[in-house]
Amino acid sequence: MAKLSGYWRLIRADKPIGIYLLLWPCLWALWIAAEGVPNLHLLIVFVLGVVVMRSAGCVINDYADRKVDGAVARTSTRPLVTGEVTAKQALGLFILLLLVALALVLTLSWQTVFMSFGALILTTLYPFMKRYTYFPQLVLGAAFGWSIPMAFVASEQSLSWIVWALYLANLCWTVAYDTQYAMADKEDDIKVGIKSTAIFFGNYDKVIIGLLQLFSLLLLLLVGLSLAFSWPFFVACGISLGLFGYQQWLIKNRDRDLCFKGFLHNNYVGMVITIGIVCNYWL
Repeated sequence: MAKLSGYWRLIRADKPIGIYLLLWPCLWALWIAAEGVPNLHLLIVFVLGVVVMRSAGCVINDYADRKVDGAVARTSTRPLVTGEVTAKQALGLFILLLLVALALVLTLSWQTVFMSFGALILTTLYPFMKRYTYFPQLVLGAAFGWSIPMAFVASEQSLSWIVWALYLANLCWTVAYDTQYAMADKEDDIKVGIKSTAIFFGNYDKVIIGLLQLFSLLLLLLVGLSLAFSWPFFVACGISLGLFGYQQWLIKNRDRDLCFKGFLHNNYVGMVITIGIVCNYWL
């Protein structure tokens, strides 16, 4: 049971926030590509794919950070640090999860299978970027949004500028909320030599997060206007602006716990935008 508990926490099944943050933009893309309720097969494959790839990302992240996580307060009890799971076992689990993801994507078109390798590369690269660049959050954003072009390709839609506007909106949003996440670990990361946008932005972190949030919303509004969306979507964007304002209030003093709370709060932003898109097509 102790081993199972270690695996459970290694894939962050006890902390599903990452699944939600991956899932919401995936649902945006599926609904927009289908111009309504997506094909049930696509919906099942993409939802399961989100869960599996998020789990794989957590495993490879902890494998990459296994020698430094013990020095960071928030990560000091992770299974690879405590020895509940060995490095070899973690790599085995990572490979198993990738095989499951491959089995899922093989039920889709060959174009979607081809695009899935982009998700694999980005997911694998992200944890190691923290050693070499102050912008690992940019790589994470690229990985978290890759389901957007994949959803359009799987739906047999062209990769128009709408797709890339959605992708860029999600990229900006991801960098914003993952910078909030990194702000919670900033002091520990500096000690162990981990790089992040929170460190690079310095005293301008809150301003840059705010600009990224606004740019993300502007891109979503551009998509909505171009596709002649109805009022529920624009109401959702307005509510999201208020939610971003609340996050700015949370991080105003850079308190570690409140920065992490701000990060978690982004689940509501993704959910509200998703409801707005679904209601747009429902009406």
